[in-house]
Amino acid sequence: MAEELIEEIKRGDEEAFRKLIADYQDMVINTCYGLVQNKADAEDIAQDVFVKVYQSIHHFRGESKLSTWIYRIAVNQSLNAIRKNRFKNWWIKLEEAFSDPSTGRERQETGPYFMPHKKMETDEGLRIIRKAILNLPKNQRIALTLHKYEERSYSEIAGIMQTSLSSVESLIFRAKRNLRKKLVHYYNPD
Repeated sequence: MAEELIEEIKRGDEEAFRKLIADYQDMVINTCYGLVQNKADAEDIAQDVFVKVYQSIHHFRGESKLSTWIYRIAVNQSLNAIRKNRFKNWWIKLEEAFSDPSTGRERQETGPYFMPHKKMETDEGLRIIRKAILNLPKNQRIALTLHKYEERSYSEIAGIMQTSLSSVESLIFRAKRNLRKKLVHYYNPD
């Protein structure tokens, strides 16, 4: 199936390319978001990813799965964007934290169970976790993002990152250990 799709795209079939985008768009956006932590930036990077896929499809040799190849491009494009500092604001903006993502308007959180202080604690906790993840070393951040946010297996991550399974295990172990160190004061204020 993937081989046919690739061949159709190589022949210039626009409908095949639209199908590829439909099949992989969510995966690409989620991968980019896991690295840049901003939805709008992730969507912009995803567009760049698909441009790169289209431009590079003739170089795809089939040595890995198509999804692994696309993941690798998504990770590289995200890291390039971060490196170039194209996206200066990686943190959730205050208005995003208090807006309904489906409408963009202020949330209507009312009723007997709405507790604003709990909402603030949750938002603050998410901000702190995102900051801690962004401050991990690059390969730890990539491995952890692919495993936790994208639910990829260690072997898939090894293929995407072009490294060994034991390296992925080590990266994720160190990422978790580093996060615990960074977050210990937040969760155990004593």
